[in-house]
Amino acid sequence: MTQIELMSKPKFERFFLRIGIFFSSLPLKLSLFFRNFPFFLKKVGSKLIKPFEVLNDAFINGDWKTRLSFLFCGFGQIFNKQVVYGIINFLFEVCFIVYMCLVGVPWISKFGTLGIPTDEIGNACDVYINDITGTEFYDCHGNTNDSRFIILYSLITIFFMICMLYVWYSSIRKAKLLQDYNVIGKKETDKDVTKTFVSRNYDKTLLAVPLTGVIVFTVLPLVFMILIAFTNYSSEFNGSKLVFNWVGLQNFANMAGLGAGYETFLPTMLKILVWTLIWAFFATFTNYFLGMIVALLINQKAVKLKKLWRTVLITTIAVPQFVSLLLINKMIQDNGIINNLLQQWGIISSPIRFLSDAMIARVMVIVVNMWVGIPYTMLICTGILLNIPEDLYESARIDGASPLKMYMKITLPYMLFVTTPYLIQQFVGNINNFNVIYLLTQGGPLTQTYAAGAGQTDLLITWLYKLTMTNASKDYAMSSVIGIIVFCVVAFISLIFYSKSKSVKNEEEFQ
Repeated sequence: MTQIELMSKPKFERFFLRIGIFFSSLPLKLSLFFRNFPFFLKKVGSKLIKPFEVLNDAFINGDWKTRLSFLFCGFGQIFNKQVVYGIINFLFEVCFIVYMCLVGVPWISKFGTLGIPTDEIGNACDVYINDITGTEFYDCHGNTNDSRFIILYSLITIFFMICMLYVWYSSIRKAKLLQDYNVIGKKETDKDVTKTFVSRNYDKTLLAVPLTGVIVFTVLPLVFMILIAFTNYSSEFNGSKLVFNWVGLQNFANMAGLGAGYETFLPTMLKILVWTLIWAFFATFTNYFLGMIVALLINQKAVKLKKLWRTVLITTIAVPQFVSLLLINKMIQDNGIINNLLQQWGIISSPIRFLSDAMIARVMVIVVNMWVGIPYTMLICTGILLNIPEDLYESARIDGASPLKMYMKITLPYMLFVTTPYLIQQFVGNINNFNVIYLLTQGGPLTQTYAAGAGQTDLLITWLYKLTMTNASKDYAMSSVIGIIVFCVVAFISLIFYSKSKSVKNEEEFQ
């Protein structure tokens, strides 16, 4: 069936036809995947082998300057008129050696055991075992080993080693390239290299600082969190008890309900995950469509005092969000102003349990989030609506299209095309929306069927916070497992939906 024939079908029939086409083409897609898989492996293998080929060529066919770069980074460049960049590479190597001797090796040598528990004068620490969980921990009475710092400095050392490996490889490759240039009579000086940073490699120059920030403030904490998930780190290891151990996949088994004392973790996690996705869906699309409708109403020619209505809505943004949420929390208490007024007016005979009934509490957080989020969407949609060509609407009116038809065929497709990245960002942000949930309901109402103090309006992110900050026994390792789950969910949704959106596929045009 051609695309034209498919689009001519009714929407309901078209939906099932697409499903049928997908499953009927699945065997062909699988056969193409397995047929192309060897070529994919070959392509990946060639890229992995290429650096070794470059090093082999430099060692066998390189002159003494190039071979000297195997021991001293930058020497091949220094002797080939690239003095400044050669000295920079050599100084980086010197700094690396000094760092490894003074800091790197002492820390990374403890990475396998996360520190040998001894006190300040070298005596072995007292070993204790928790009677309930069976966790082994140490009391070192001033222990100088700290497993947290061992992991952190080991990660920094590994990162430094990767950077050194790249500088070493680049220095050798550049030395061999300069040697080849000398053969053909071509010269490349420091001035020529500097020019490339503002011409051919300008993108790398601009991205250098942001990339460094991403590595330091995003990648490094993420890897640290992942490694903590493979330890038994909890509040038992605070104070002088700083040495904890690797436990492998035990925390993931506990999350799956296979560990002693963790039988209710898997049902709790699944229920919270489902509620997190439901919350993110409604919190995103209620704000989006209602904000768009508000923007459309204010933009109508018949509406007067447009600036006033926009100012009134923007006022809700000017008030700090935590102030609004804490105030609303007080208003919807059983003895709050809303219940008191409704009872005085005779509308209700007993207080509405806004915070103690699970279903009502979930509806409330979605409704309150609309109060917080609609003004933002209204502002964004207002700017986009003003950029939709008026000719489209004029043509539609001439053809006799109704306002609803114009909205469905012109306004909504245009808005979705422009705002799809914003929608994805909002959805992902709502998965991690800590403020609205915690400040309004503190994750409640609580229930004994949930594990580790989780409540029925808790998201994964608020449950993680409770595990690490408010529970009596702070389980940092299990919190890291939840953090990995959140990361996987967010990464999956972001990559899949963004790559499939028309904003990416048809970036240059609107259809």
